[in-house]
Amino acid sequence: MAKKVKPYKDSEASKKAQVTQMFDTISKEYDGLNRIISFGIDVKWRDKVVNLVAETNPDNILDIATGTGDLAISLTRTSAKEIIGLDISDGMLEVGRKKIATKKLDSTISMVIGDSEDLPFDDNTFDAVTVAFGIRNFENLEKGLSEILRVLKPNGVFVILETSVPTNPVYKFGYNTYSRYILPTIGKLFSKDRVAYRYLSESASVFPYGEKLNNILRKIGFINVMDRPQTMGVATIYTSSKA
Repeated sequence: MAKKVKPYKDSEASKKAQVTQMFDTISKEYDGLNRIISFGIDVKWRDKVVNLVAETNPDNILDIATGTGDLAISLTRTSAKEIIGLDISDGMLEVGRKKIATKKLDSTISMVIGDSEDLPFDDNTFDAVTVAFGIRNFENLEKGLSEILRVLKPNGVFVILETSVPTNPVYKFGYNTYSRYILPTIGKLFSKDRVAYRYLSESASVFPYGEKLNNILRKIGFINVMDRPQTMGVATIYTSSKA
């Protein structure tokens, strides 16, 4: 008999197991709730990521924590001939596979189940690597970033899109109020999993952002590290490359 994975609400379960089960549970409602929670602004943020990647004319791209494939699908607007979307949640990937099939993008995008901290690819494989709203879910951030550096080709670009906390006191107050009270309430109203959206807001509030994340990237070995705050600082796009 297969060993049961502990529910992600159980503090004894690993973060990896918790995150996997959480996203499997909310996979079918994730896209719709994402649009509601972000007021649709996340689409514009992803477009900026696509534009930054497109500037480098990549032949192949790895999109880590691809989820339901939103960013992977948008990345088809670049010059890439091959895009691989990797995620630890098969539930999210299954939703993504259906979207890709509907858009007839199967020849360009492959969806692969895998662990960001143990990537199933050779060294120096990808021209570009992206992570959108997934890096804060890494169980071991530095290990995951080291794996990304390993599979990235020399001169390849690494782009992160992640939530952050505004530095302006007024915007920060509004952000904290929204993330602590309104976001979990929306989750309760529209999701069968009431705890998941509380986790998403809490994880965002404690994750290093801005110069703290820049310094972690530099420590791992990335160069040309830069952060670009978006929409009053509620999200940030980070770009870096491999020497």
